[in-house]
Amino acid sequence: MITEAAIARLAAREADRFRAANRQAIAHHTAATGWFQSVPFHWMTDWPSPVPIVAASATGATLTSTDGQIYDDFCLGDTASLFGHSPPPLAAALAQQASEGLSYMLPTERGAALSERLTAMFRLPQWQVTTTASEANRAVIRWCRAITARPKILTFNGAYHGAVDDAFIDLKAGWPVMRTSLIGQVHDLRDTTTVIEFNDEEALATALRGGDIACVLAEPVMTNVGMVRDAPGFLKTLRKLCTETGTLLVFDETHTISSGYGGHGVAHGPAPDLIVVGKSIGGGIPCAVYGFSAAVGDRMAALNRARPPGHSGIGTTLSANALAITAMDTMLAEVITPAAYAHMLRGAARLVAGLEQEIVRAELDWHVTQVGARVEFLTCPTPPRNGGEARAAMQPELEAAIHLFLANRGILLAPFHNMMLVSPVTGDDQIDRLVGAFADCVSALKE
Repeated sequence: MITEAAIARLAAREADRFRAANRQAIAHHTAATGWFQSVPFHWMTDWPSPVPIVAASATGATLTSTDGQIYDDFCLGDTASLFGHSPPPLAAALAQQASEGLSYMLPTERGAALSERLTAMFRLPQWQVTTTASEANRAVIRWCRAITARPKILTFNGAYHGAVDDAFIDLKAGWPVMRTSLIGQVHDLRDTTTVIEFNDEEALATALRGGDIACVLAEPVMTNVGMVRDAPGFLKTLRKLCTETGTLLVFDETHTISSGYGGHGVAHGPAPDLIVVGKSIGGGIPCAVYGFSAAVGDRMAALNRARPPGHSGIGTTLSANALAITAMDTMLAEVITPAAYAHMLRGAARLVAGLEQEIVRAELDWHVTQVGARVEFLTCPTPPRNGGEARAAMQPELEAAIHLFLANRGILLAPFHNMMLVSPVTGDDQIDRLVGAFADCVSALKE
């Protein structure tokens, strides 16, 4: 059994160890007074270390800090660098594009090639480019409401779809509530967003049969509240009910692209009406795409013909800039390949087996969940069935102590929960070091 006292002792000891080994990082944050909270974006403060590590460089699946620490990187930019830091083909293509112009607000031949690669990989015929997945989700919500003439969307409790206001509704004791962490929200989002628990087929049927839901915005596997797998048959039922009720099914595959080539919908089904993919598709360059079926595209085109001229509320000047197009085209042509996925899935299976072995050896009532190249250990005995159960099972102090212990031994996990990513360039030696450090951490917690 791991006690609260043991967690506190380990956390204090590891914080001291971090401070001693990362004096440059501490000095950096002390001097960076021009940035709010010493970082250029506030999420960078979410790491459990006394101050965030300051990155100097990264290549492949390895990151080096300004303190000279070398890390086996299983965070990989929280999925942005899922396929490795600065793949050589991407670095070369970006360097060439930088000398040829970065943003034209005009189509390019390379963009035409990219659209064909997107269709081949994700099996949807039409596409648009945005700067982030958040922006893509906002665009998709607008389109879905417009072409269905329905006001509401449906999301799942605990889901994350970027900085999209409509998705910041949770369930508390079965009732929808505004997420209390949302800054500056003045409109009641519950008027236009319905939220239910993932895997609840009865609640899903009731909501969709009301006839006012434009789209279901879902990750096919929930990934931002730990990982919550779809119950057997749930996604098939979701697809069936959307079709029956004229509701559009949107898969946000920004994280579940880890499932396999083409994302979760292609690897495991069912097929959505629309898809959003961000982060990793550009290798870390800010860009995202949303794709849709021919039927949806026809409805969008009809709406464009009928609406008055003026800004649609969709897109920015930098959307589909030349650098982003080059990044995505290069990634899909040379980096995000079936062979890359074969390496990733084999490595993830090795990681799962190693973690599970150490959990059994330590007699812990924890478990490991895998979504392709995405792996998490959860400090509870059974896999949660929905976001509510996943939140209740979380142990933030324990998770933070584990993360800090691993970081002090050269292993980076994502700071938000126990997420680990295996890239096409992650080595077996890195995986084995992670498993060994995890075992050492568990032993230290049980002392």
